[in-house]
Amino acid sequence: MQFKIHYRILILSILILVTSILISDTAQAQVYDSEQNPFSVKWREINTSGFRIIYPVELETEAQRMANTIPGIFGRVGGSLGVKKARVPIILQNRGVIANGFVQLAPKKSEFFTTPPQSFDSQDWLNNLAVHELRHVAQFDKLTGGKEHPFPEEAYFAWMGVSLPLWFFEGDAVSTETSLTNVGRGRQPSWIMPYRTAILNGKNYSYSKSAFGSEKDVTPGYYQLGYLMISTLREHAGKYIIDSLLTDIKKRPVRLYPLAGSMKKYTGKTAKQWYDSLTVKLRNDWQIQAGLTPSVSYPSLNSEAKFATNYYLPAKMPDGKILALKDSKAETAVLVLIDQDKNEHRLLRIGQQEQPWFSYANGKAVWDEVRYDGRFLRRSFSVICSYDLKSGKVKKLTSRSRIFSPTLSADGTKIVAVSIDLSNKVSMIVLDAENGRILRSFPNPENLLIQTPSFSSDGSMITYVSVSELGKAIWTVDQNGKTRKIISETPQQLSRPVFIDRNIAFNAHYSGIDNIYNVDINSGKISALSASKYGAFNPTKIPGTDSILFNNFNLYGYEISKTRIEPADAGKNNFVFFGAAAAKQENTGNVFDVVPDSTFNSSSYKRLGHLLHFHSISPQVEDEYLFGLRLKSNNLLNTFDTQLGVDYHRDLGRVEYNAGISFKSLYPIFNLTYNNRPRRFFYETNNGTQQGDFRENYYRLNVQVPLTLTAQNHFFDFSVDAGTSYTQRYDAASMPANFIKKLSFPLETGFSFTHSIRTAERDIAPKWAQVLRFTYLTQPFDNKLAGNLFAAEGFAYFPGFARNHTFLANFNYQETSGIWIYNAAINTVYGYNNIRAKDKLRNTLLLNYRFPIAFPDAEIGPLAYITNVRGGVFCHYENIGQGTKLSQPKTYGFELHSNMNILRYSPVLDVGTRIVFVNQEYNQNPIFEVMLNYTF
Repeated sequence: MQFKIHYRILILSILILVTSILISDTAQAQVYDSEQNPFSVKWREINTSGFRIIYPVELETEAQRMANTIPGIFGRVGGSLGVKKARVPIILQNRGVIANGFVQLAPKKSEFFTTPPQSFDSQDWLNNLAVHELRHVAQFDKLTGGKEHPFPEEAYFAWMGVSLPLWFFEGDAVSTETSLTNVGRGRQPSWIMPYRTAILNGKNYSYSKSAFGSEKDVTPGYYQLGYLMISTLREHAGKYIIDSLLTDIKKRPVRLYPLAGSMKKYTGKTAKQWYDSLTVKLRNDWQIQAGLTPSVSYPSLNSEAKFATNYYLPAKMPDGKILALKDSKAETAVLVLIDQDKNEHRLLRIGQQEQPWFSYANGKAVWDEVRYDGRFLRRSFSVICSYDLKSGKVKKLTSRSRIFSPTLSADGTKIVAVSIDLSNKVSMIVLDAENGRILRSFPNPENLLIQTPSFSSDGSMITYVSVSELGKAIWTVDQNGKTRKIISETPQQLSRPVFIDRNIAFNAHYSGIDNIYNVDINSGKISALSASKYGAFNPTKIPGTDSILFNNFNLYGYEISKTRIEPADAGKNNFVFFGAAAAKQENTGNVFDVVPDSTFNSSSYKRLGHLLHFHSISPQVEDEYLFGLRLKSNNLLNTFDTQLGVDYHRDLGRVEYNAGISFKSLYPIFNLTYNNRPRRFFYETNNGTQQGDFRENYYRLNVQVPLTLTAQNHFFDFSVDAGTSYTQRYDAASMPANFIKKLSFPLETGFSFTHSIRTAERDIAPKWAQVLRFTYLTQPFDNKLAGNLFAAEGFAYFPGFARNHTFLANFNYQETSGIWIYNAAINTVYGYNNIRAKDKLRNTLLLNYRFPIAFPDAEIGPLAYITNVRGGVFCHYENIGQGTKLSQPKTYGFELHSNMNILRYSPVLDVGTRIVFVNQEYNQNPIFEVMLNYTF
C-alpha cells in the first residue's frame, strides 16, 4: 500500500488562519468578509477623541449622534479593564439589511451595520452596538497595549484567537452591555431559554458541546455560555477579574491553554472546572425558578422531532390544517402544511431572512426575504414575496426594497409592514397585496423603531411595537392616523402583537419566562394567556373558536401547541438574573442617560487618499521548501489590497520578491502581480539529465467580473475572467541553447456559472446544484510558443437515497496542444499523482456519493470534540471513449471524514482518510491518503 498525505501546512500559517476570527456582535456571529459597497456611495468622516467615524452621507444625523455617544461612554465601557481611551476607525454601514456588527484587527476597525432588526433588545439599536463593540475594542487594546506598533495586527489577531475562546470575548461583551444598561441580553429569558430548557430536561452537555455547538441538539452557543461564565467569574472574583486574566495572558502569551492557566492562577479553577460548577448552579437555580412559576404542559400538534427542529408562526387553515414555517439542522426553511395526524406536506422553500417570518390570510402567505446586489455584496435588500396556496403561484411584490415584517389583512388584500431607508428613517406602510404598490405611509415624527405591525380583524386598526432608549411600547393607530399608546415603554421584551377580538395578544416575560399575554385596549389590564415552562411565542387566533395556536418551546425547538383563551393573572417575576453581581459592581445605571449633544465638523472621506493602510507583517508558509514574509495593506472600505513580500526557496537557496495589488471599487476587479523569482529546470541531454537555473521577472494582470443573484432559496453565481502575463528570464546558468527568455502575453480566459440551493447544517453538499466552468489559454503573440488549452468542467449534484445524502457527477474535458500539451487543467481521478500515466489526459468522469454516518458530539477530554462522522464512495473514470469501459473505472474506493475541534480551539478540522483502489491494468497497489483541512 502506498501512503500519501494531503494537508495544508499548519506550522506558522496556523497563526494566519486564526486571523479570520471575527469578534462579532449581536444578532448572529459571522465570519468577517471583504465585500464592497457600490462606488456611488458618498462617504464622510468625523474625528473625535481618537475615534474616526466613517459613514455614508445619508447617515449624517446618526453619525453625529454616535460621535457624541462613543467617546462619551467609552471610559465606562472599558473602565473595568483599565482602558479609558482608544483609537479606532468605526464604519457605519447602511446598505445592508442584516443587523450586525464586529471589531477586527488587520486592519483595526469596527463596523456597525446600522439597519435595526425587527426583534432584539429594548433599546436603541446603535446604542446597543456601541456598548457591545466598544467592549471588544477595549479587550483588544488591553491585549495589544493599544499602541501603534509597527505592523503587528495580523499576528495579534492570530494570537488572540489561539489564546482566548470566542465565549470569553463575547461573554464579556454581553456582560458589559447588560451591566451598563437597564436591558441587554443577559436580562432576556428568551436569549438564555435553550440552555435553561436543556438543563431542566436533564441534559448534561459537555463543555465543548456548549462552546462549539452541535449538528443534533439545540445548544446554548458561545454568547450564552460566555455570559454565564463571565457572570460567575465576576461574582466570585470581583469586578477586575477580566482585567487580571487579560493582563496575565498578555504577559505570558505562549502557552498551550493560556486562559485555563490564567483562570487557575487567579480563581483556583480552570475554565472546564468553572463550567462544571456553573452547570450545578444553573440546574439548582432554574429548578427553584420552575418550582416558583406555575406552568402547563401543552401537547404538540407537530410530529415528534429527533433533532433540533422549529415550526414557526403557526396559522390555522379553513380545512383544519396548520400552516407553519419549518427549519431544522437537516432542512432549510420551508412552508409546510400539517394535518390532524401530524403528517406534513411541503409547499415552498423560501430564502434567507433577517428573522423567521411569514403571515397568512385568506389563502395567501407573505414574507420578507434578503436579496443581494449582484456585484457589491455589502448592499442587500429586503423584498416582499407572496404565495397563493390554491394556485401555487409565487410573486415578488417589491424589488430592491428595504421592507420588513409584512402582515396580511384578514381579507388578504393589504399588507402592513415596516420600511427603513438609508438614513435609518422608519415608516409603517400599507401595500397592495396584489402588486406591492404602497397605499399609505404613517407619520413617525420621533423616528421610533417600529416592529411587527398587524391589522385588526376588520382592518380598521393596526397594532405595533415601538423601540427607543426608553424601552418597548405597544401602540395602535386607526384609519385616521390617530395613535394610542396601549402599553408604555418598558424593558420587557414585547414582541409580535396581534389582535384577538378587540384586545391585543403579545409576547413578554412578566413572569420571568417568555409567555403570551393579553392587554385589554380599554382598561390596559394585562393578563396571561399561556403558562409555558420554557417559553411561548407567536399567538394566532383559531378562527371561529375561543382558542389560539402558538409556538411552545421545548427541548428540540419551537413546537406548535394550542390553548383556550382564558386570561389569568400575569404572575410574579421569578427571573433568575445571573448578571446581578456584575451590574452591581459597575453601578452605573444606564450608561446612555448622560450623553453630550454637540455638533461636530464633518468632512468628505477621500477614498483615493486612503488606498494604502499597511497593518501587518505576516509569515507565509506554503510547504517545507518555501517560506517568507508579507507586508500587507487593506484599506478600510475593502476596495484596495496591497501585498509586498519576500520568500526563501530552501531547495534552491535563493530569495524571491513579489508584490501585488487588487482594485475592487468597480464592477470588474483588477488584480496585478509581480514576481522576481528563482527557477530550476531539468532537461535531458546526451550526457543524461542536466540541471539549469535562472531568474525571471513575471508580470500578471487579471480582470474578473463576479455576479451573484438570489431568488428564494436559489443562488446563481457568474464569473468572467480574463488575464495575461509577461515573463522575462535572465541569469541563466547551464541552460540549453533553445532556452526561451521571453514569454509574451499569453491570454487566459475563463467563465463559470453556478446554480445551487441553500444547504442545511447537516448537508455535505447542495441537494441540487449545477456548475459549469470553461477555461481557454492561448499564445497569440509568440510563434515560438504556440499552443492552446481548452478545458470544460461540469458538476451536477443530486439528492441521495436518504436525507442529507448527495450524489455528484463531474464530467471534465480538455484539449491541449503546444506548450500546454501535458497540462492537467481539469479535475483528475483520486490518486492521479501516484499512478503512472498511460495516455495524454483528455477527460474524466468522477462519480461521488457522500453521506452522514453519525453525529456523536463526543468530547474526548481536552484533546478533541467530534461533531460528525461522514462517509463516501467514489468511482472515477479517465479518457472515456478511448477504450475505457464503464465497468472498469480507473480508480474507486471509499473515504471517511470527521469534523472536530482539537485542544478546545476554535478552528474546525476536517480529518479524513481515503482508500483508493486502482484498475488492475495499471499494476498499482492501493493508495492510502490522509486529509486534513480547516475552516473557521
